Amino acid sequence: MKKIVVIISFLLCTISLLPQSDAMGWIKVSGNTFVDDNGNTQIFRGVNIADPDRLVKNGHWTRAHFQEAKAWGANVIRIPVHPAAWRNQGTENYLKLLDQAVEWANELKLYLIIDWHSIGNLLTGKYQREMYITTIEETFEFWDIISKRYADQPAVAFYELFNEPTNNHGKYGALRWPDWKAINIEMIRIIFKNNPAAIPLVAGFNWAYDLLVMQHNLIDIEGIAYVSHPYPQKTSKPWEKKWDKDFGFIAEEAPLMLTEIGFALPDEKGVHRPVTGDEEYGEAIVNYSKSKGIFWVVWVFDPNWAPMMFKDWDYTPTRQGAFFKRVMLEQNK
Repeated sequence: MKKIVVIISFLLCTISLLPQSDAMGWIKVSGNTFVDDNGNTQIFRGVNIADPDRLVKNGHWTRAHFQEAKAWGANVIRIPVHPAAWRNQGTENYLKLLDQAVEWANELKLYLIIDWHSIGNLLTGKYQREMYITTIEETFEFWDIISKRYADQPAVAFYELFNEPTNNHGKYGALRWPDWKAINIEMIRIIFKNNPAAIPLVAGFNWAYDLLVMQHNLIDIEGIAYVSHPYPQKTSKPWEKKWDKDFGFIAEEAPLMLTEIGFALPDEKGVHRPVTGDEEYGEAIVNYSKSKGIFWVVWVFDPNWAPMMFKDWDYTPTRQGAFFKRVMLEQNK
């Protein structure tokens, strides 16, 4: 009897109790872009927020937070889920938080990226910090649970399979594209089995910046998109030529979303390599993305993680916050 109760409890955790949403239309991959149900191209520019677990603890996991992001012009919000937070909250509690995000997204007409926010080498099990530690088995299970729960929720459009793959210059062991490709294919298979309408997002190497390993060797599965994180110091100026070589070429063949961009001034709190920069980088990445049909999401809509978009919970913009707020309000009309 105890075993049956445990099984029923797990099944309830993986089935969404949210009503099927009619507020949001489904987003689909069409060639190298995203379209809605009517075939109209949809451009995504938005913001990252902090892990829901962290926002709950500091009292800011609220609809008002999502509403403020919308007021800044965002039309997509990326939600980073740290493996340690996923375990510490427990599946049932964490899913309740994500259910709230889906409810708010539907009300505000925002799309969501759910991001398995680990940094390191999933193949060898070596990671940048303790909060990023996970396993292949846990990662597969996470996507099985998420893709079942939100299979009828168009607002949960994007599933970012693994935040930032890296071997940290060899310190985390070997990570070759054929091996990483095979792991991603299995995650995509799990997701599409439960939710064929989902759009998996695949990251390359060098903390998700470098997609060069994929040139002429993309994943041969329809309905997926790719990710890069081109912070200011990932390469030297002139950025545009390097971006073409390192990741921009993908945009000719498949949708490309820069799920982390942003800059912090040298004297700002938390500034670190590779994010040090200013509006020169901001103008360059915005203009480059627009010219190539690339989508982007700014890191981070929070006053504690860097590079931050606002200084306090009155949402006082930093310089990067003011810059990207202006761009989103102008371009996401």
